[in-house]
Amino acid sequence: MKILGLESSCDESAAAVLDSDQGLLAHAVFSQIELHRLYGGVVPELAARDHIRRLLPLLRGVLADAGIAAQQLDGIAYTAGPGLVGALLTGAALGRSLAFALGIPALGVHHLEGHLLAPLLEPDPPPFPHIALLVSGGHTMLIEVQGIGAYRLLGQTRDDAAGEAFDKTAKLLGLPYPGGPELARIAAAGRAGAFVFPRPMLDRPGLEFSFSGLKTAVMHAVRDRVLDDALRADVARGVQEAIVECLCVKALRALEATDCEVLTVSGGVGANLQLRETLSRLLAARGGRAYYPRPEFCTDNAAMIAVAGLARLRAGQHDDLAIGAHAQWALDSLPAL
Repeated sequence: MKILGLESSCDESAAAVLDSDQGLLAHAVFSQIELHRLYGGVVPELAARDHIRRLLPLLRGVLADAGIAAQQLDGIAYTAGPGLVGALLTGAALGRSLAFALGIPALGVHHLEGHLLAPLLEPDPPPFPHIALLVSGGHTMLIEVQGIGAYRLLGQTRDDAAGEAFDKTAKLLGLPYPGGPELARIAAAGRAGAFVFPRPMLDRPGLEFSFSGLKTAVMHAVRDRVLDDALRADVARGVQEAIVECLCVKALRALEATDCEVLTVSGGVGANLQLRETLSRLLAARGGRAYYPRPEFCTDNAAMIAVAGLARLRAGQHDDLAIGAHAQWALDSLPAL
């Protein structure tokens, strides 16, 4: 099967073509960072309007790069939620209407399932079952993955997600939008131990996270101080070390609780190099292994939507002619394959 994937849940417009035998044939992403930088965050209406401008040219481009015509597609998968409803509807309308015109099935894909299955794009994919650490700007979750659609939530954040904590503290430091990647970049120049921030909820059992207090701790640490490059780097390193330690400790707890030695890490924060290096070292020391998608597949992309869509379309799942989107959508409501 040849599947077209479309992603438009937030501020990335993306398209991809995936072949069940040959793998990923082509993919492209257009980021709206410059559009939203003026406002310091994503403006939903502007995001939806820009998806309308970008998606069809991206679609045409990936078909050309893949060397196929639209008539050779066997199905279309588009992100149906969770996300910004206006943004989601642009991709859903395009995907559903194109599938109708071509006489092929279409399927709305759960955005988080796409992230969970992104490691399957790699030449050495993770085996099932495994534990998934999904960390992004909107989610921080530990999930037991028995197979596609067989997901059990083990723990999640009670307030801010890890990516949100990166972005909020970066904003306090006056770093440009998007702040998370910039904070991680300057942290490399920071001094170890210059700032030691709290590690929320590590002093108690369980697999839940909390990052809202970290922003407050940073605010108190930098109050009435001149923010030069050296201070920013020191604070950035302290913040990154706190977040990474929280994620690693809880991930190891989840592995121990489920008697599993395989961990996958996905979502935008999954591209963080310190997180990858620390988890890989800790897993290797206990005889386990951590799997990651390439950094380009950690952030929102259509290749991961095509992976999830391919698995479900091959199983006979498809949507009716209605065009719908879900701002909220429980992951455990998905049927197992």
